[in-house]
Amino acid sequence: MFGAIYGDIIGSYYETHCTKDYDFEFQKDSTFTDDSVLTVAVCKAILNNSESITRWTVPKRGLEYAGQFRQYYSYYPNAGFGNMFLEWARSDTYKINRSYANGAAMRAVPIGYAYETAQQVLLQAKASCFYTHNNNEAIKATQAVATAVFLARNGESKGRICGFLENKFHYDLSKSLGAIRKTHMFNSRASYSVPPAIIAFLESNDYESAIRNAISLGGDADTEACIAGGIAEAYYKSIPKHISDFCDRKIDYTLKKVVLDFKDKYCKSL
Repeated sequence: MFGAIYGDIIGSYYETHCTKDYDFEFQKDSTFTDDSVLTVAVCKAILNNSESITRWTVPKRGLEYAGQFRQYYSYYPNAGFGNMFLEWARSDTYKINRSYANGAAMRAVPIGYAYETAQQVLLQAKASCFYTHNNNEAIKATQAVATAVFLARNGESKGRICGFLENKFHYDLSKSLGAIRKTHMFNSRASYSVPPAIIAFLESNDYESAIRNAISLGGDADTEACIAGGIAEAYYKSIPKHISDFCDRKIDYTLKKVVLDFKDKYCKSL
């Protein structure tokens, strides 16, 4: 579960200092951002209630996710939240936002760990989008990330993961990272940023290469590395010690405790 958060931390510096260099250095100014905060909020929502839902109870479950998003925003208001999310989090009502950005996909990794069927993963991912990203493009991206984690942690091959995502979500995952990197730039739109993050995982050979692939695209580095790192940990089942040592010093203990509780309940096989 720390795979997503470590990707966010290492990528945070390069969100505003974009790089195309695969051999970039880890930066002392790296920190956790809203990606990590909201990933932990999803963990907390699941720890509070992990019951299965149906298509009819998606809105009700969505309210539980939304409550945690607002709660964790109040804990970490300066973590780098987007303007649309800030407006929603500060409002007096649970207005439905229809953002098409990658903010729901970036926090979806825990869903892929917590549920035992692909159908439930899809429903929970949709519920997590209900109040903040109620848009088909954002929902599809969130479901794709959660499903990729679900398949990876269940031992599916990269070919199987790629094929499922292409067939289910109609993503073109055949482009090479080299081709993408030539023109890739910062753009938080879900359809633009999520497929390359998935490809960063598909072209990796271990956890570190996945986050290096994602960050060196030169785009929304923390979010793309959060996604690639989350899938990569589920697939490779390990994270190098030098990465955990670097990142653990930068995680707030309150966030870390929730992730450890979640990991103890849902990730014991890793």
